[in-house]
Amino acid sequence: MIKLDLMNSREFQGYLTFAIKNYADEHVKAGNWDEKEAISKATEEYEKLLPDGEKTANNKLFTIRDEDQEVGMIWLAQRSNDMGFIYDINIWEHNQGRGYGKKALREIESVAKELGLKNIRLHVFGHNKVARNLYEKLGYIETDIMMEKTI
Repeated sequence: MIKLDLMNSREFQGYLTFAIKNYADEHVKAGNWDEKEAISKATEEYEKLLPDGEKTANNKLFTIRDEDQEVGMIWLAQRSNDMGFIYDINIWEHNQGRGYGKKALREIESVAKELGLKNIRLHVFGHNKVARNLYEKLGYIETDIMMEKTI
């Protein structure tokens, strides 16, 4: 049984440190950003998206807990009256493979319904096959695909 608790400021600061590095690394892996500029670009993006941190309007950042143990986080933003966007979901490495991601995504659907949302979107990097498989199993469908070839 998992529960989603709104992040407090201490949890948010820990998440932000992790998230900026992780987001930068993912963009480098995807070939979008040069390694030298990745951290500054990721920091800039997070400052734009969350100018008031965990208290930014229309954004819900949750700590995922199993009993009292923190196992990950999930971030849902309300982008319009009926559209939500999952900006991030992370299950901490030592908790992966235990079904927490699937349970958290199902739980976030309940939160979205309570907010009056009718749809949820998310982005996944093409190289993240584990996440893509999870999202497909939960009923998410591809809406856009961008492809690239290095020549």
